[in-house]
Amino acid sequence: MQLNRPATRILTRSLVQSRLGPRPSHAGRFLPSRTLTTQSEASQANPDVPPTPKQSKWRGFLQILGRTTLITLLGGAGTFYYITQRERSPGSQLPFDNTKKTVVILGSGWGSTSLLKTIDTTEYNVVVISPKNFFLFTPLLPSVAVGTLNPRSIIQSTRYITRHKARGVSVIEAEAKEVDHVNKTVTFVDNSEVQGQITSKTIKYDYLVMAVGAEVQTFGIPGVQEHACFMKELADAERMQKRFMDCIETAAFPGQSNEEQERLLHMVVVGGGPTGIELSGELHDFLEDDLKYWYPELASKIKITLVEALPSVLPMFSKQLIEYTESTFKESKIDIMTKTMVKEVKPNSVVLQMPDKSIKELPCGMVVWAGGNKGRKVTNDLMAKLPVEQNNRRGIVVDASPADYLRMKGADGIYAIGDCSVTAYAPTAQVASQEGAYLARMLVQMAKKDSLDQKVSGLETELSTTASEEDRKRIGDEIEVAKGQMAKVKLRPFHYSHQGSLAYIGSEKAIADLPFMNGNVASGGVATFLFWRSAYLSTLFSLRNRTLVATDWMKVKLFGRPISHGFRPLAILLYFKIGMK
Repeated sequence: MQLNRPATRILTRSLVQSRLGPRPSHAGRFLPSRTLTTQSEASQANPDVPPTPKQSKWRGFLQILGRTTLITLLGGAGTFYYITQRERSPGSQLPFDNTKKTVVILGSGWGSTSLLKTIDTTEYNVVVISPKNFFLFTPLLPSVAVGTLNPRSIIQSTRYITRHKARGVSVIEAEAKEVDHVNKTVTFVDNSEVQGQITSKTIKYDYLVMAVGAEVQTFGIPGVQEHACFMKELADAERMQKRFMDCIETAAFPGQSNEEQERLLHMVVVGGGPTGIELSGELHDFLEDDLKYWYPELASKIKITLVEALPSVLPMFSKQLIEYTESTFKESKIDIMTKTMVKEVKPNSVVLQMPDKSIKELPCGMVVWAGGNKGRKVTNDLMAKLPVEQNNRRGIVVDASPADYLRMKGADGIYAIGDCSVTAYAPTAQVASQEGAYLARMLVQMAKKDSLDQKVSGLETELSTTASEEDRKRIGDEIEVAKGQMAKVKLRPFHYSHQGSLAYIGSEKAIADLPFMNGNVASGGVATFLFWRSAYLSTLFSLRNRTLVATDWMKVKLFGRPISHGFRPLAILLYFKIGMK
């Protein structure tokens, strides 16, 4: 149908007007915004709308900090979980190789554990023989004795270390009884309570590492073995803790006289080395932080006395730190008796020889013996077979001339590390750890040298049976290359690098004597105490130990040390054994 021209013009004009005219108010909700207006323009267009406030810089910083903290926490928790699961699930290992030499390690202390951690098991078959199937972090043993730390927090299974090695390591919980240095054999027995049909066995070795440690030296003083508590093994710390709480509970028994209470609450620590100092400090903390609240009627009667035969305590520290320790102990009311020797330990007292040679009997409830080392029976028996070379009663003499390679003097293939050996260094955990790591590196170098030697021997045999001139030239070149590699393999002697000395002295104070440049830096106080804790945390062998120790410190800070001593796994075991009999 055709529209006439005037009607078309009118319709077009009406459409244009409708497009240019104002839109309904509700239509704006369905149309997208075409341009962004500034705050001033928006406020001028619609004065009823309040202006948008500007975001402060402080609020933005807090938002960024919160997001960063959240991401860090999630990442740290994920990393922590990954490491723990990786440590709990070791992978497959190479089996024993009959073509490799066998290294037998006696002991599971500082030296042997450091050796196990460093040694390359692809070069050797490794066997560990020890009465304990765990490593004990001995510097924190005084903390266990007063309940600051749980006993299981400072031990780590030996199999945790061996299962993460490339080749399988045989771990045998047994006590070495005899070493035959001529036939290169070790005889060991099973001394556990549960035994099988076979309780004794003899195995051969190519290299033997004596790392059996030492026993407590009592110097033949009467009563020490029978009546004193030691601070050498984990069972010693648990026994001391039980004895200490028994003394307190007995003193609290109704009707006890003041004299008897003072005797029961007098604790005597013999030995002014780091162990004796740290134990005295831990006992003082236990008294001040916990016992005076739970035993207010007895707390003022508890007395701690430290006995030392030398002129001063902590002879390995500087004079400044010795004086600082003595002043701290004086403030803590811990008596220090230097130049005083123990002559006898009785059930209810200790007999002392004073500096003026007079004899004094000191009533006490507990004596803790924290001084002296002597060789174990297996060490003494081995030394007795070599009376000419092994003439030092302190321990195994190593061949230190012309260089110190930790080899036992007079025996082939036997090495001695740790407290069972006699070297130019003090028998400390730091020395034993470095000796173990050094010996592991040296064994790897020896394996490389043996491998190259076998290669040269094989090439020389092949050279003697080869007729071709071209092959003879090729083999000769290979021999020269192998000999050149052998010349580069050099066994360097052991060199001890002192990393410093640390000791806790109680009242959340510690002392540190650290090497710096050509001298030492001596420090003491609360800041050194924090450094002491961080140093020991980093020295622990696994993430598990670090987590447990840090958690124990936190629990003690929040809830205090436990004062109950009725639950003891060892006591329960003995109870059932006696009951069954």
